Amino acid sequence: MGIQVTTGSMLQCSFGVAPASLNVLPLARVTAGTPAASIMDHIPMVNVMPFGTCSCTGNPQVIAATAAALGALTPMPCIPMTMAPWMPGSPTVLVGGQPALNNSSKLLCVWGGEIQIVSTAQSTTSIP
Repeated sequence: MGIQVTTGSMLQCSFGVAPASLNVLPLARVTAGTPAASIMDHIPMVNVMPFGTCSCTGNPQVIAATAAALGALTPMPCIPMTMAPWMPGSPTVLVGGQPALNNSSKLLCVWGGEIQIVSTAQSTTSIP
């Protein structure tokens, strides 16, 4: 069973150099201390922030900079380009009418990167 993902969870792209925090807008949503995420929370620059610089050779900015540097791979600022939702979501839990996002879900960037959840903002507590 996966762990519920909420705003503040940390993400990492396979071609980015820095992690980024997931931002879930609190619009008529379920909260688990902070707003809970669904698979539809994938919008670039709203939910998914940049990962520092991008070194993916499928990114047009990296291609142009690498060509200008005469073939030396030249990372450029990361601007995530996600089109499809996170997959897979929770098969049994809905958030805002959509499958809940859990820590095993992945998100693809059209440039070629795979975004994953590296740490959740949720913590477990022991109930006496």
